[in-house]
Amino acid sequence: MKWSEIRIHTTNEAIEPISNILNEIGASGLVIEDPLDLVKERDTFFGEVYELNPNEYPEEGVYIKTYLPENNNVDALVQDIKKSITHLQTHGITIGENHVTRSEINEEDWANAWKKYYKPMQISEKITIIPTWEEYEPKSSEEIIIELDPGMAFGTGTHPTTKLSIQALEKYVKEEDVVIDVGCGSGVLSIASSLLGAKSVHAYDLDGVAVNSTIINAKLNNQDKNIEAKENDLLDGVNVSANVIVSNILAEIIVRFVNDAWNTLVPGGIFIVSGIIKSKEMLVQDELKLQGFNIVEVNEIDDWISITAKKVY
Repeated sequence: MKWSEIRIHTTNEAIEPISNILNEIGASGLVIEDPLDLVKERDTFFGEVYELNPNEYPEEGVYIKTYLPENNNVDALVQDIKKSITHLQTHGITIGENHVTRSEINEEDWANAWKKYYKPMQISEKITIIPTWEEYEPKSSEEIIIELDPGMAFGTGTHPTTKLSIQALEKYVKEEDVVIDVGCGSGVLSIASSLLGAKSVHAYDLDGVAVNSTIINAKLNNQDKNIEAKENDLLDGVNVSANVIVSNILAEIIVRFVNDAWNTLVPGGIFIVSGIIKSKEMLVQDELKLQGFNIVEVNEIDDWISITAKKVY
């Protein structure tokens, strides 16, 4: 079988929204080629990226690659993708080159291409994410393993925004907590919350593909009985009282449901938000403070920001 490789030249800021666009058109998975990966120092073997070829990377910006079955509709899909990406500018998102190219690839090459990019990666002090095909022995009894398959359209959960979210969850989720994951995507944050001791996790996403992916990954990690995934628009109509709310989405979306998050959290509850590019940090901070949240901490990886806020009176 033949596949079309779609390559998009864009910016780091646009990775998350473009990923959503690609998920919605049925993309089978994503590869992010960031030139910073070529020079980034690695403290340990965890997360080391193998077989990187500098010639495959842009001089600036990033490449996002995805794969679609070769058929007569691909050219039209490419035009739809480009149009949707261009529309992101109306939300204040910098899209850079927005150069979209298409090339043909054999199924065998496509299937094997994933495996050279992904190795076990330690995300936080306790949590390590491994691709499903990798054999891995935990280094200690305290280590928590999350298995993910990048073929499920949401990558392996190693993007800086995901790392920041998981690191915050590890710090603030307590046993018996009720956690809400807004914009659950692959479900990795829901799975992490459950494995960290949450009594129950409610995962919401507007995209049915994301909800299904969360369900599949929850089962893969034996957490499906503790995680309820549903299609929902942010927190609209949600009547759950939560100890922790986590959301790894765009800054422009986060500010839309700060009030709903406040009303959903119990007193002293924690609101963890990520997916925020550095230039949008104060947009989110200002909205949180206006609502009454206390900013507990702000963390950063590669110009991406996470904010942890607390509901106080």
